[in-house]
Amino acid sequence: MTDRDAGSSPAAASAGPPRGRWRIPLARPHVTDEDVAAVTAVLRSGRLSRGPAEVAFERAVAAACGVGHGVAVASGTLGLQIALRALGIGPGDEVVTTPYSFVASANALLLEGVRPVLADVREHDLNLDPERAEAAITPRTRALLPVHVYGRGAPMRQLRQLARARGLAILEDACEAIGSRVDGRACGSWGRVAVTSFYPNKQVTCGEGGVVLTDDPGLAEHLRRLRNQGRRPGGSALDQRELGFSCRLPEASCALGASQMRRLESIVARRRALAEAYTARLCDSGLVLPPADGPGRRTSWFAYVVRLPGPAAAGGVDLAAAMAARDRVVAALAERGIECGRYFPPIHLQPFYRRRLDYPEGSFPVAEAAGARCIALPFYEGVGAAEIDEVCELLVQAARREGLLRPILSGAPSRPDR
Repeated sequence: MTDRDAGSSPAAASAGPPRGRWRIPLARPHVTDEDVAAVTAVLRSGRLSRGPAEVAFERAVAAACGVGHGVAVASGTLGLQIALRALGIGPGDEVVTTPYSFVASANALLLEGVRPVLADVREHDLNLDPERAEAAITPRTRALLPVHVYGRGAPMRQLRQLARARGLAILEDACEAIGSRVDGRACGSWGRVAVTSFYPNKQVTCGEGGVVLTDDPGLAEHLRRLRNQGRRPGGSALDQRELGFSCRLPEASCALGASQMRRLESIVARRRALAEAYTARLCDSGLVLPPADGPGRRTSWFAYVVRLPGPAAAGGVDLAAAMAARDRVVAALAERGIECGRYFPPIHLQPFYRRRLDYPEGSFPVAEAAGARCIALPFYEGVGAAEIDEVCELLVQAARREGLLRPILSGAPSRPDR
């Protein structure tokens, strides 16, 4: 999942103040004086591309994710593209992935001529379901592309076992999961190649950018060629070895990222504290809350997303009515200057993918029910306790006005899944 623009969510466009004027925005980058100094030093150095800041940033991200090599690129989407190219996955091939993601994960596949084959997600954490992924594999499948949705680690142990049994690669979308761990291992370290993203609404930001991660030195060298017009690293500027991209990440962006990576642990700790504050405030509301961490699992919390009550499968609820009610709740908060997001509309129901892929409504009931009922709440380092209290109070009030928190729909109060 890459380049998620919090400010351009459907909710932001539907009601409330213009972008940049929200009283409590959905997301906001946190930039310190040290970050500014790091970027200023690059601007004064005269070295604006392919310099020491790039090396420092790549090493910091690779170390945080527990892999040997990082390759900085202009965006997470481009990172997924060159990863596919380096793996030799292209036209005529298929990759099994999730319908519950930002569209960039599927876009990267199509841009490389690869067919996205979708498999439904698990109810409790909205990550790719290994059993459904296995059922979606065909003779043309070359890889699995799991996405760590909202920073919550996907079931990588099961997916890796599946990939090994079927002779498939894993391309890991860790774009929302820098600093997260699952089964005691960093997200971004499970696949043969993984990609992180550093858009302004992420835990760590470069403004734009991504890093491709791998333990394979030969693959890392190939990725470096691909990001730089197919030219050999360290060779002549005119020594082109293959068809490549121009997707380098500027030195100033790398300097910002490297500066922020130095405080990654404090960023993760702060976001975990914010998530705990939301959970404590909402645990008796009747809303369906995100699952809590357990042994071997740490979520770095890209977003805090709740679900309005209702059955998990489409057969038990009118999804169109549920979506309309959810959108009215989002609009009610927008009228008070509070920006929320409708994360994520399932990929196969996006207008473009309705035309491109043959997945009618009802194909993925868990993802579709979540897409109709989820609300992303304001979540960034600077949000305060008073703001969280106000968001939660107004959210519950609006949901009750819609009749969504009545016992007939919600049953017993929903506490975090454990």
